[in-house]
Amino acid sequence: MPKNYLIDMDGVLVRGKAPISGADTFIAQLEERGAKYLVLTNNPLWTPRDLSYRLSFSGLAIPPERIFTSALATARFLHSQRPNGTAYVIGESGLTDAIHGIGYVITDQHPDYVVVGETDTYNFAVFTKAVRLIQEGARFIATNPDSSGPTEHGIVPACGALAALFEAATGKKPFFIGKPNPLMMRTALNYLGVHSEDTIMVGDRMDTDIVAGVESGMETILVLSGVTRREDVDRYPYCPTWILDSVAEIEV
Repeated sequence: MPKNYLIDMDGVLVRGKAPISGADTFIAQLEERGAKYLVLTNNPLWTPRDLSYRLSFSGLAIPPERIFTSALATARFLHSQRPNGTAYVIGESGLTDAIHGIGYVITDQHPDYVVVGETDTYNFAVFTKAVRLIQEGARFIATNPDSSGPTEHGIVPACGALAALFEAATGKKPFFIGKPNPLMMRTALNYLGVHSEDTIMVGDRMDTDIVAGVESGMETILVLSGVTRREDVDRYPYCPTWILDSVAEIEV
């Protein structure tokens, strides 16, 4: 049987809207050989259906059920902790849809949680409200710790950078759900119905993708098509199983 794959999206399959060379062939091989796979992204901006549609314009035919985001993992965590709760949410439709999907109410009136994702609109009044709610006792959750992410035009600020603002203002650290938290990896493995020993994690970041795979007991492939350079690898106390230039070199 072929191995199963958890595959990061940004920097591995696409860079912004631009496809990475060979990504379409890699996905086609997975489908052809019947391998189970999941595109596992810390990006909480869009729903799996939105991402599937966006990826189609990059020449990648990936159905929504093969996409799992940090927003979905966050929603599942909230449901497991406090079913039918309430949250004040800073994020876009990918996060708000996931939160509503578990039966949560989004409110600024005494919420159980303040949930921070990523947003294209920086609103000082919204940020101030979040700071005050956290100070008043709302539990502080963030979808992912990435401080930046790659696009076709260069890096952009991501959830980790935004969460740092609230941490600095409140003195309270967020609980990050996305990679490298093994919680997201286990949630994804359960969603896919596979075991870590039979699964390979493919990513472009040593500090999220590769360490998450290592801590979850998976083999790992670092691709150099994203933010990590080959000379960066030796700075870490762990190493990937394989280092490749891109997913085009993976033999499924």
